[in-house]
Order: sequence, then C-alpha cells, then structure tokens
Amino acid sequence: MLTLIAAAAALLSVPANAPPSYSVVGQYQGPDGGWDLLSVDSSHHRLFVGRGDSVMAVDLSDGKVTGKLLLAERAHAALSVPGTSEVIVTNGSANTAVLADGRTGKVRATIATGMRPDGVAWDPSTKSLWVMNPGDGSITVIDPVSASVIATVPVGGSLEFGAADGKGKLYVTVEDKNEVAVIDTHKRAVIRRDALGSCDGPTGIVYIPHERETISACANGVADVLSEDGHLVASVPIGQHPDGAVFDARRNIVLIPSGTEGVLFVLSAAGTPRVIQRLPTARSARTVAIDPSTGRAYLPAADLLPTAGTQRPKPEPGTFRILVVAPSY
Repeated sequence: MLTLIAAAAALLSVPANAPPSYSVVGQYQGPDGGWDLLSVDSSHHRLFVGRGDSVMAVDLSDGKVTGKLLLAERAHAALSVPGTSEVIVTNGSANTAVLADGRTGKVRATIATGMRPDGVAWDPSTKSLWVMNPGDGSITVIDPVSASVIATVPVGGSLEFGAADGKGKLYVTVEDKNEVAVIDTHKRAVIRRDALGSCDGPTGIVYIPHERETISACANGVADVLSEDGHLVASVPIGQHPDGAVFDARRNIVLIPSGTEGVLFVLSAAGTPRVIQRLPTARSARTVAIDPSTGRAYLPAADLLPTAGTQRPKPEPGTFRILVVAPSY
C-alpha cells in the first residue's frame, strides 16, 4: 500500500503537460553490416531496418530478430505501409522499390523508380507512397494498392526525406540546395521552395501540425524551424550529422540523433521548439524511428573502428545493435 501511495504521489507531483525524460532501456543485437533507415509497424509490433543487402526485422512483442527478412540491393528505406502488414524497401543500386509482406518477407511487387531511390514518405491525404530519388532529383509516386507508379514529380537536387501535413502538402528536404521543396500531393507539383536559414545539408524533417511548422535537421548542427509560409522561425543548435528526425504527436516531442556526437537531442515542440534533453546514445547512431503507440524510439548503432585520413569509419564486427530509448515522467 505504501508503494502505491508513493507512486500516486509521484504522479501527482508531475506538472500538467510536462515533457517526458528519455533513457536507453535496452537493445537488440543484429548481424554485422551497415544500416540506413528504419520504421515501426505499431499495429503488428514490428521494426524494419534497411541493412544494405537485406532488411532486418524485430518482433517487438518477443524480441525475436530476423537478420534477413528479405534480400535487397543497397537498401535504404524500409518503411511500414500504414494500414497494411507490408513494408516498402528502396533498392539504391537497382533503381527499384519492392513491396513485401512484413511478416514473411515475400515480395509482392518490384517497381521501377528514379535514380538511386532513398527515403520514402507516406501521404495520408492521397494514400500514396513518395520515393525520393536523389540520383535524378525526382520523386516516384506509388499507389500501394495496385503496386504501380502513378506519377513522377520533377523536383531537382539531392532529395532526402519528406514529411506530409495530412492535408495535401509534402515537405521535402533538398540536401544540396539547403531548402525545403513544398509539393501539392494532389496536383503532384512543386508549389514553393523555402530557403533554410543557417542550415547546411538538411536531411531529416518533421511536420508539427498544431504549429503548422516544419523542423529540418541539418548536417552542420542546427535544426531550422520554418513557418507555414516558409519563413524562418528559429535555428536550434543540435549535434552534427543527423540522418533523420521523428515527431511524437502524443508527447509533443521531436527526436533528432547526432551521428557525430552520439547524442539524441530531445526537443519540445510546444511553442518555439527548444532542446530539453541531450541523451548519450552511440557515436554512430544517426537514424531513428519511433513507435507512436509507446513513444519508444529505436536507433541502430555499432562501435566504429579507427580510421586513417578521410576514410569512412567501419563498424567493428560483433557490435551492431539497435538501441531502445523510452520516455518516462
């Protein structure tokens, strides 16, 4: 009884709408190799990770890891398709995307895309998938029901990530132009290009519905906040070389991982976004996915071997894992 009373008192002491704090609560081990983008299917409790030559899956119910759910050709995105049990995987070296069963890995369709497909965004307004092709600056629009291309949208530049507002607009970061391309997803056309302030190399992007703002994570260690009409609201200092960002609408939190510093930056999205926590993770943890049902975030990482000169660091064998970060009050 005393324990229950103490727990109740602790809950009552938390201010209304207080943001959570985050901690690393566990990890999943996986096979050696590189990695890129990942996503969570919260309905089926599955986590998918693009691993270059394959897609790795984790059953979040029991922790079972499937090292190679399906084979791939330089996989980048492994995005759970909302309302289904499928995952879409971009094959960067094959210029294709595949739709596959997220439980068995069985491929339903292989779809031609633009050059070097990378990130994928889901547009709820049109119920379509938008594949970013940095190799030719286009976006391939896919109908997941018919597994067919319904449009190719020319944008230009090295396209990274997209964030939809749910009402017919998609905001896409253009890494080499330091801008956000705003696209009408019904007309399938670029309607505006918004310059980012002090940003160099934007990658991850999120849309904040209640503020009608976007937040772009940039390689030079800032997160630029743009208003609905494209004006700069703030540049928030973060760590360098993030490769993703996620928004937790239930908790009003944005999470941005720094691949250089090994820190997960936690931003409050209430009012003008600001950093409220810097959580140490791992120096290689640069991409992130979130389970909206639990608020848990997942960050792939590995220990890195020493490098010489400008060589890209290689992961140390036997150290790949997916860190699990959880909120608490």
